[in-house]
Amino acid sequence: MLRVMSTVHEIETAIAKLPVEEMEEVRDWLDGFLEDQLEVRDEFKAKIKRAKAEIEAGVYSRVRQPEARP
Repeated sequence: MLRVMSTVHEIETAIAKLPVEEMEEVRDWLDGFLEDQLEVRDEFKAKIKRAKAEIEAGVYSRVRQPEARP
């Protein structure tokens, strides 16, 4: 008989019982699923454009700097 999990708690409990390798598979699946659900917004597109310009200019900063808030 197939049992449907209907709450986050039930899903968390089931995941906690999995071997680490299967937990990692669930994490990878969830990461991909969530990424597919995201909408690419103009703000994100602007950040990508700015990053490409920095790379072309030879700026390879590995440290994230907070953006100045108005």
